Order: sequence, then structure tokens, then C-alpha cells
Amino acid sequence: MSFTYEAVGATREDLAACPPGFHPLHVRTRIGEGADVFHRAAEAVLTWELHRALGVGIETSADRAAPGVDVTVSLAGLIKAPCRIVWTLEESRRAGWAYGTLPGHPECGEEAFLVTRTGDGTVWLTIAAFSKPAKWYARAGGAAARGLQHAYARRCGKVLRGLVGDEAV
Repeated sequence: MSFTYEAVGATREDLAACPPGFHPLHVRTRIGEGADVFHRAAEAVLTWELHRALGVGIETSADRAAPGVDVTVSLAGLIKAPCRIVWTLEESRRAGWAYGTLPGHPECGEEAFLVTRTGDGTVWLTIAAFSKPAKWYARAGGAAARGLQHAYARRCGKVLRGLVGDEAV
């Protein structure tokens, strides 16, 4: 299966990338502070622990994010969203990945999950995406569907903060 959009990998170079005709999403959440929080958060993102803790169904072809790994996210067992990892990143202060949509996904586009540790030690989760509806029900959802994407991204930050146990945030 091939990707359903042309700008594959665009979020790797620029998290704010948004090709013409797509809707942007950019949500940044403070997770905590310190190297330990960064490492725990990065592992939770890279190993699907974050997604499992969100309560969405997730099937993957590997235990860890890597380019070419297939991922299917399902909501309430009704909506299946097939994707493929297009890039991963594991550096001393940045770790994450992005997946792109495959045929059958209700949306068309790319979404990145990136954990960063800034110079002052603050750890952030950034979720950035560009998308547009691919299925009739996604088109019918319009602004409400985009609102759900933003709510999902905010929930990712809250859940990740709970997973890494930095309650001081």
C-alpha cells in the first residue's frame, strides 16, 4: 500500500509544514523536567505505550517505531485508521516519529509525535499534523472532526505526563 498524500516526511524537516489544501495541527504540552522524564517520555512514545494508555486500539508490525512499520489505530472498534511510520528520531534531546495515512484511513496526511528536552531541562510533547478528510464521514464532520483531533492531541500530553509520573508539572 502506498501513502494517500504526496508530502511524505514533510513533518521531519518542519513540524509546522502544511501543504496547500490541508489543515494544520500543532499542540505542545509541558510534560515535566529533567533527563529521566525525557527518557521515560521518549520510550513511552517510541514503544506505543502512550497510545495504549490513551485507550485507543493499536496494532503494529513492530514493538518500536521505525520507518516502514505499519500501525493501525482503531476507535471504539468501529473506525480503523491504517498508517505507516515515515520517520523516527532518537537523539539526546529529541525523540519521536511520524506516520502517514494509508488507503482506508478516514483522513489523509501525516502526524508527528515528538518529545524534546530544552536547554533549561523542560520536557515537551509536540504533536504536529497536516490532514484533510478522506472518507465521507470525515468530510461530514468538518470543524467538529478537527476539534476532536485537537482534543486528542491535548489528551496525549496529559496522558504522557501521567505515564512519566512528573506530578510537579
